[in-house]
Amino acid sequence: MLFGAAAGAFLPRIADRLTVPFGTPARTACDRCGRPFLPGIPGWVHTGPSCCVRGHRPVVTFALLAGFLAALLGPVPQLPVHLLAAVPGLLLAMIDLGCLRLPDRLVGALALIGGIPLALLLPGRIVPALAAGLLVGATYLVIALLPGRGLGLGDVKLGATLAFLLGFAGWPAVAVGFGTAHLLNGAIAAWLLVTRRGRPIPFGPALLFGFYAGLGTSVTAI
Repeated sequence: MLFGAAAGAFLPRIADRLTVPFGTPARTACDRCGRPFLPGIPGWVHTGPSCCVRGHRPVVTFALLAGFLAALLGPVPQLPVHLLAAVPGLLLAMIDLGCLRLPDRLVGALALIGGIPLALLLPGRIVPALAAGLLVGATYLVIALLPGRGLGLGDVKLGATLAFLLGFAGWPAVAVGFGTAHLLNGAIAAWLLVTRRGRPIPFGPALLFGFYAGLGTSVTAI
């Protein structure tokens, strides 16, 4: 949990800088008070919730997630991998909630941080992991290309990445992970419909929640 709290302290300012519409450069100043970030110094140098106080939910959330992973997996070699991969994962969730965008670089970082170590630790499971990533990626791409755009291309890339990572835990983990993600997003959509709050729903947070739900189904396998 200490790792989670420390890592979560760096995330809000990074999210502030990257929570912008597609094609818009990262912010150079706080979006609330307008205070410019120091030139040449990355946003993650400064801990805490940016220069404007916004609470410490990311710190608490990441601490709880780290504690959950530690309790779930135990002292196995895969634990540090999933803890490190959770950093870009939580950042992606924060950005998607803020502006319905999943930056490619962060999705790529998640794939590299999680995929390379898992492939080295579990070389015998690379083929099913790749198959899971290709299956989910192809399915989501077809959905994204259908009229109505139920999914964005960012969702396609993140879904394929998370399926690849879950593939190392086995097909049951993949099924539970993506089943949970769609059930969660479906429940949110139904609630918005009932309350007449029609608005786009970010799918990234549900995908990431489903990933950890799927991970919990195959503890002995990973």
